[in-house]
Amino acid sequence: MNNLAQQSEPLSRAADEWLAANLPGYRGPGMLAKFGFGQSNPTFKLSSPSGDYVLRRKPFGTLLPKAHAIEREFKVMRALASTDVPVPRMHVLCEDPSLLGAAFFVMEFVQGRMFEDQRLPGQTPTERGAIFDAMNDAIARLHRVDPMAIGLSDYGRPENFVARQVDTWTKQYRASEGAKVPAMENLIAWLPQNLPPQQPPAIFHGDLRIDNMLFHPAEPRVVAILDWELSTLGDPVADFAYNCMFWRIGADLFRGFGGLDLAALGIPAEADYVKRYCSRVGRSQLPHFDFYLAFSLFRMAAILQGVWRRAQDGNASATDAAEVGAKAGPLAVIGWDIARGAS
Repeated sequence: MNNLAQQSEPLSRAADEWLAANLPGYRGPGMLAKFGFGQSNPTFKLSSPSGDYVLRRKPFGTLLPKAHAIEREFKVMRALASTDVPVPRMHVLCEDPSLLGAAFFVMEFVQGRMFEDQRLPGQTPTERGAIFDAMNDAIARLHRVDPMAIGLSDYGRPENFVARQVDTWTKQYRASEGAKVPAMENLIAWLPQNLPPQQPPAIFHGDLRIDNMLFHPAEPRVVAILDWELSTLGDPVADFAYNCMFWRIGADLFRGFGGLDLAALGIPAEADYVKRYCSRVGRSQLPHFDFYLAFSLFRMAAILQGVWRRAQDGNASATDAAEVGAKAGPLAVIGWDIARGAS
C-alpha cells in the first residue's frame, strides 16, 4: 500500500494516548500521512515506533445520512478474518470524535500493489489476465461466505434488497444533485418498474472495483479487499455487476475499457469473466444482468454526485473530487442506454 499524498503530521496527543491504552503493543508518538486514493473516508498511514498501521476516519463536517459508516467497515472486516476472504486485520475502533475530530479505526498495514486504472497500464497481457482472474476469485470467495456462520446475521436486511437500494441511492442522489440530469431522471423512473426476482443473500461489499483491492507485491493474488463502507447483506449479483460495469464504460471515461481490443490487452471478455465467476460460486448463469448493470451505473453516478457535492462544499477527501464528480452525468447516460436495451 503506497500512494501517500502528503507529508506526515503528528497524530493528536489525545488520539496517541488513547491508542497507547487500547491498542496492544502500540507506542507513540504516531505520525499520519494521507493516502492519495479514496473519495469517501480519509485514510492515513500511521507510522510509530511500534510499527506501521492504517488509520481510517470519517470526514469532517456535515455528512449525508448513513454515509461514511466506518463502524460497519470495522465489524465486517473483523468477522471476515475467520474466512478465506482477504481482508486486513482489524485492531481498534474509536467512536469518540473528540480525539481526532471524527470517529476512526486502526487496522493492519498490508504491503501490496494498488491499481488505480483497471486497464492496468505497465502490465503485460499475461499479467493482466492473471490479475483479473485474481480479482474474480476474491469476489467469488466473498460471495460464497455464509453470513450467519461468521456472526453477521444482523448485518443487513436482505429482503427487497434491490428495491431498497434503488430507493436509497435515489435519495442519496437527490441530497447532492445539482442541475437536472435527464438520464438519471429516466433511471429513477425505470429501475423500480423493472426489479429482478430476489436472490439468496450474501455479504454485499458495495464497491468492488480494482482500486479497492490490494494485490500481492509480486504475485497475481488479492491480499486485501478494502473500503467496506457500503457493505451489508444483499444481492451478490448486484455486487458483482458493479465490478463488471467497466466493460460498458468507454476508455475515455472513468478508466473504462469498453471498445478497446481486450484480447490484445489480455483482459477477458465480459462474457468469459461472468462465466468464470458463475463457475466459482456454483451458478449456471446470471439472469437479468442488464438490469444489474444499469443499476450499477446509476449507483456509481449517485456516488460521484456525492463526491461532486462534497467538492462544492469544500469537504472533499481527495484533490480531484470535482473532476471525478463531474463524471456522474455521462455514466448515467450509459446506464440509461443499457436500460433501454433491456426493456
